[in-house]
Amino acid sequence: MTDDSSRMAWPELFTTQLQQASEDAVETQQELLAEFMSANTPMASGSFSNLGAMSTGTATFKTRVQSGGRISIPDAEREVLGIEEGDIVQTIVVPIKQSTGDSNE
Repeated sequence: MTDDSSRMAWPELFTTQLQQASEDAVETQQELLAEFMSANTPMASGSFSNLGAMSTGTATFKTRVQSGGRISIPDAEREVLGIEEGDIVQTIVVPIKQSTGDSNE
């Protein structure tokens, strides 16, 4: 840990570490998927462009909070996971950056 992390309040430290763990997990998953897809297997030559989401049943993406606290699940993720209007999903929310009020970010 850096000197800065030793001065963070525990909620901030927890969310920072959770965000880093999430990013590390996604990176590892992408590396394994790329390795799998480059292998000479029948599935590797198939049309499994979203295999990561299909095999894990999860998706990781960034989205902006809209008015009323609403967030959107991107079309591609909804399609791959079979999510339809009215379905119940579980979310884990990790703030990445707080808005500064400038809508040009």
